[in-house]
Amino acid sequence: MHNPNEIRFLVLGLIKDNQNRVFLSEGYDTTKQEYFYRALGGGVEFGEMSLDALKREFKEELDAEITNIKYVSCLESIFSFNGQPGHEVIQLYECDFVDPKFYELEAVTFNEGKRKKVARWVDLDKCSSGELKVVPELFREYL
Repeated sequence: MHNPNEIRFLVLGLIKDNQNRVFLSEGYDTTKQEYFYRALGGGVEFGEMSLDALKREFKEELDAEITNIKYVSCLESIFSFNGQPGHEVIQLYECDFVDPKFYELEAVTFNEGKRKKVARWVDLDKCSSGELKVVPELFREYL
């Protein structure tokens, strides 16, 4: 886990399909007792370009390659998660899976460090409307 007194530099990949869905990782905040969704990605390492970090994170987490990568925006988020403060600066990219099998799956289970996580296709309208919580909140603008 990261140091809560530091700003994290992250990269996230926004993947949509032609069925009005977006591919997001599912999370749960035990303090707030609420589920949320977030694009896949992770931390950018020292000396690593954010584009390379995005490709690496998808390879590490899903064993997936991505293509059609386009820079979207830089987002900043100050939040709390499981009762701890957080501050992130995020490079957001749109991209697609190379392997079409990912568009046919409803969900994918993967390891993020020691934790088991699930990523799934989620209805875009439910995310855009706020029916499903998407983090960071500014991310909804790009759906």
